[in-house]
This record gives sequence, structure tokens and C-alpha cells, in this order.
Amino acid sequence: MNQYLIASAFFICLTGAAYGALFISELFPPHYRHDDTHAVVRLAANIFVVTTSLVLGLLLNSAKNTFEAVDQNVHAFATDLILLDRSLRQYGDEADDVRRRLAVYVRQAIAGTWPADGPPLLNDRAAEQRLDEVGAALAAIRPVDPVRAELWRQAETNFQNVVKRRWILIEESEGSIPPAFLAMLTAWLVLIFGSFGYRAPRNGLVFFTLAGAAFLITMAIYLVLDMDVPFSGPIQVSPAPLLRAAEQIGR
Repeated sequence: MNQYLIASAFFICLTGAAYGALFISELFPPHYRHDDTHAVVRLAANIFVVTTSLVLGLLLNSAKNTFEAVDQNVHAFATDLILLDRSLRQYGDEADDVRRRLAVYVRQAIAGTWPADGPPLLNDRAAEQRLDEVGAALAAIRPVDPVRAELWRQAETNFQNVVKRRWILIEESEGSIPPAFLAMLTAWLVLIFGSFGYRAPRNGLVFFTLAGAAFLITMAIYLVLDMDVPFSGPIQVSPAPLLRAAEQIGR
């Protein structure tokens, strides 16, 4: 979902509806421009205003919940990585190769999810391969005593938690706002802005007010859509937990 294109389409639709009604209403027959007709149009628009406000509130709440869930899972993911590294460190020198591979994976995951330029690679195949190498290296270790066997089991459990948390993040980061819902919201807003332009005087202040209102509504929708995709755009989940984990693992 491209938030920029959707926001641009919203702005064009809203300003087009308002300005179109502003000019077309002058062409209507006189009885279409009667005060009673105008009052009915305003009352119908008020219904859509209330409904649209409720829908925008629901969208904001949904996007907020998605963002907070992903942020919490990033912290949990970083914790799982640190716990895995701790269990490998306690195991001893035989697990050093696994720790090195884990450090490589964490750096790859950070670079792919928060790239310096370009879109994030949430399901990064290169990072997935690095993580598979960590699992293979861990499986190749053969404990020689009960103490190390217990440490190996802890490491294996922590590794499975890392894999599980990675896939949870991938699934949660795709966004949860259906396109059909956005299309319905667009239709409602077009009707509302069309009612704003109906019988409105054609002067600079009216043009500026309608464009400003369309811009503010568009920005609100853009921020909701951006929050719903937590790894791209101006509102992003912070990479700080994974950066701290990478620092701990690299020691």
C-alpha cells in the first residue's frame, strides 16, 4: 500500500468534489438551488460527517494498535536475541561460531528492516538464510555432559522463540486497513466536500478554505495509513532495541 499515492488521490478527489460542486451548482435549474433543497443537502451531509468521524476514529485506533503491537514485538524480539546469545556464551567456546553467525544475522536484519534508502525488506531472504545458518550451527553442537545439554536445550528454545517472533513481526507489519474500507471512506468524504461547494460563493477565501480542509483531512488519513505500516514512512518503529541487542551480541 503506497501511502503517498493514496493521500494524493484523496486530496484530488476532495478538492475536485468541492470545486466541481462550486461551479456545477450554478448550472442547476432554479428549484434545485432553493433554500429548502439546500437545507436537505446540508442535513444529509451532516449524517455523513458524523459517520466519517466515527470511521476515522476506528481507523486511527486500529493503526495505533498495530503500531504498538509491532513496537512491543520488536522489544521482545531483541530480548529473545540477547537471551539466545547469553545461553550460547554460557555454553562455552564451542558455541562461538553460532554467536558469530547470530551477530551477522542481527546486522543483516537491521540493515534490511531499516535501510538507509529504499523500502524495508520485511521478509528479507538474505536475513532468513543467515538465521537458518544459526540454527544449523546450533544443531551441529553435541553436548558432552548434562550441564551443557541443559544449556543447549535453553539455546534451542531461545532460537525457536527468535524464529517465531521474526514471523510474527513479518505478519503484523503488512497493515490491517482493507482497501474497500478506504474506498467507502473516500466516497463519503467526496459527498461531504461536494455539499460544501454546493451554493457556496466563488471567491478566493472559499477556494482556500476548501483546499485547506481537504489538505488537513488528507494529512490525517496519510498519518493513519503510515502508522498502520510501522516500518516505513515518517512514523516508524524505532530500531533502538535491536541496535542494543547487536551491541550486546557483538561483545
